[in-house]
Amino acid sequence: MRIVFSLLLATLFQLGLAQQSPTPNYRQAARFSPKKLEKLIFSTNVDPHWLKQSDRFWYEYSTSKGKNWYLVDPRTATKRPLFDTEKLAAAITAIVKDPFDAQHLNIDSLRFVKDENWVQFEIKSSLEEEKKDSTAKKDGKKDKKTFFFEYNINNGQLVQLTEFKKPKRKPSWASISPDGQTILFARRYNLYMMDKANYEKALRNEDDSTIAETQLTNDGVEFNGFGESYSETNVEREKNKDKRKPVFVYWSPDSKQFTLIRTDSRKVKDLWVINSVADPRPTLETYKYHMPGEKDAPIPQVLLFNRDTKQRRELDIKQFKDQAINIWNAPAKASSRDDDFRPNIWMGTASKFYFTRTSRDLKRVDLCAVDINTGAVQQVLREDMNTYVETRRPALVNAGAEVIEWSERDGWAHFYLYDGNGKLKNQITSGSFHCEDIVGVDEKARVLYFSANGREPKEDPYYLHLYRVNFDGSGLRLLNPGEFEHDMNMNDSRSFFVDNFSRVNTVPRSVLYNSEGRKIMDLETADLSLLLAAGYKFPEVFSVKADDGTTDLYGVLYKPYDFDSTKKYPIIEYVYPGPQTESVNKAFGRSMDRIDRLAQVGFIVVTVGNRGGHPSRSKWYHNFGYGNLRDYGLADKKAAVEQLADRYKYIDIDRVGIHGHSGGGFMSTAAMLVYPDFFKVAVSNAGNHDNSIYNRWWSEKHHGVKEVVGEKGDTSFVYAIDKNPELAKNLKGHLMLTHGDIDNNVHPANTIRVANALIKANKRFDLVLLPGQRHGYGDMTEYFFWRMADYFSEHLLGKKEFAVNIEEMDREVERKK
Repeated sequence: MRIVFSLLLATLFQLGLAQQSPTPNYRQAARFSPKKLEKLIFSTNVDPHWLKQSDRFWYEYSTSKGKNWYLVDPRTATKRPLFDTEKLAAAITAIVKDPFDAQHLNIDSLRFVKDENWVQFEIKSSLEEEKKDSTAKKDGKKDKKTFFFEYNINNGQLVQLTEFKKPKRKPSWASISPDGQTILFARRYNLYMMDKANYEKALRNEDDSTIAETQLTNDGVEFNGFGESYSETNVEREKNKDKRKPVFVYWSPDSKQFTLIRTDSRKVKDLWVINSVADPRPTLETYKYHMPGEKDAPIPQVLLFNRDTKQRRELDIKQFKDQAINIWNAPAKASSRDDDFRPNIWMGTASKFYFTRTSRDLKRVDLCAVDINTGAVQQVLREDMNTYVETRRPALVNAGAEVIEWSERDGWAHFYLYDGNGKLKNQITSGSFHCEDIVGVDEKARVLYFSANGREPKEDPYYLHLYRVNFDGSGLRLLNPGEFEHDMNMNDSRSFFVDNFSRVNTVPRSVLYNSEGRKIMDLETADLSLLLAAGYKFPEVFSVKADDGTTDLYGVLYKPYDFDSTKKYPIIEYVYPGPQTESVNKAFGRSMDRIDRLAQVGFIVVTVGNRGGHPSRSKWYHNFGYGNLRDYGLADKKAAVEQLADRYKYIDIDRVGIHGHSGGGFMSTAAMLVYPDFFKVAVSNAGNHDNSIYNRWWSEKHHGVKEVVGEKGDTSFVYAIDKNPELAKNLKGHLMLTHGDIDNNVHPANTIRVANALIKANKRFDLVLLPGQRHGYGDMTEYFFWRMADYFSEHLLGKKEFAVNIEEMDREVERKK
């Protein structure tokens, strides 16, 4: 009798639990797929095209009513449509003979021309014509005929350009000099050049036998040459060996000199992936991959060429064993974005350029200047740190007479002013906040414009703002107030900027300011009407304490849109450990798969930072995980869920899931193994589970590598790190591992090693291999989402039956046959 009574109680308890827990809502999750969101979310920011001859700019903006184009004059605080779209649609229809209306006006390649009172654009028609590209294969396919127009924005005159020949797009292999007269490229691992006339021939037909090329080098070989290929299979590499390849070149402003980094990787060990679904046969891809602690490292050379004499010099850059070199380029002008090409110009003058030289252990970085005339290399600045030194592009003042440098030397990221020889003049910014980037420099007024976060009291310290400050540190001023994440775009004259801002729980807005911080005008508010009508609800922001009980962590909580506070919900953490970023959105975004959308299945989904996770706080916060790269963030993730469960009774602390991609895949599996009684289910994607076989840069930088000098003065590097496979015996919950089988970033061996360790530890787990996919899952992303939804639904919501067909995907397939 007691047994029957106990069974009855157990049954009633299970029925009560079933009533309290949500059932998986796949239909609601399907409603917010990426393809559906394309039709619910339109423009969320103003992306200005600044003009060259004035402070005006134009932009295009889409809403549920269609697309419009606007011209803004900051000087007069006016905004007007570029076109009367109804009249323009009628005029284009009359010429093209295809119907257009104001809501469906597919203008492409718009740019200002002539005196900037005319715009040029193109319209693609339904008419077919033979392909004009002489290099295209004759496959029988035809192009849609394109019509070209110019339009006067003052009087509305529309002119069809019947004889217009559209400039060919710059091919990927072409590095064009600032004066447009010289084009550099690589072929068969050597460096070549051609003049403008021959380049124009190549644009018409790359295989034209009359094209004259000049070979500049003849000592290039595979893995120590110019124009190395990446992400090519061995078959493709052989097939394309005679084709022109891009080479990354830095030009002098006067086009007379150029420099580049040539890297000798011949001794770096090979790595491979096999594409099993390649047609007709599986293909092998071989590439160089330097793993942490390995002896044979890439060796960089900096070469300087004279365009006219075609002579080259190798610069003496040697300082550290296995050093890394980065040449700084000058910021591109905001008004050049619509140009036919944007040359890559070195930061400096016609006679000087700058580069950084970093030790392998990243504990020292030198900023160096190169004298073009003598080839001499001068160390201008030096930064040292016991963990690792990070850098941002410096700014030159008066052609290098002064240098503004970014540094974390006092524990926070700030700007410092030096003279041209590296003597410190003064610290420009200071305090317990993080300076991010130089946005602009006004040399005449001696004003620095920069982005920073964490300065404004009572704000989320991650929210980015724009500031101005005098070079001497006086006059620091916030230019775009408001507790939002701000994204700024400043014009070349440093007189105006567009400010796009939002939070995860607000509608994005766009405003125009002047450089004094005075609001000129409102520009746009995003149209989310269809999204909200579909049932979308904004998430909630929160803060909790880290596991130390002191450090503040900031996060976002996502609920099902049909949330019922009387029910108990499982909680899933979407994680990325850092240290270069955290998976916590600060602004409204359209990417919802791993957060908002996953919550619709029937979960509470949270993202939250962790100590060691993000570079935009103090150096202490950022470097917290140094030397403990596997485990450093886990205690904070656990502590965050515990505090949220205390705060919100609808969270079920006994049903905790965790999910992440790449570093998040690594972290989510580690969480299951380090805290096996807390985290019950994980879906881990493309994780770098064994950082001893991940790339040297990320692993050695963020975990640390020890430089050892032997008795004979020889230098070696020792690397040791904890790995996920070592803890396989600890698994208690449900773990799904996924990976793309041709991932040449985080090699599939990372996941296979975890699987191997789990099998040897007699553990049940799930493994999903995505054929033909690299580090991102490409056209299998939607498939993966539903496999993830299934896994969490089964193990956190108790769903037992799953059809073979993924009905939510099948429902969207057009059955045309």
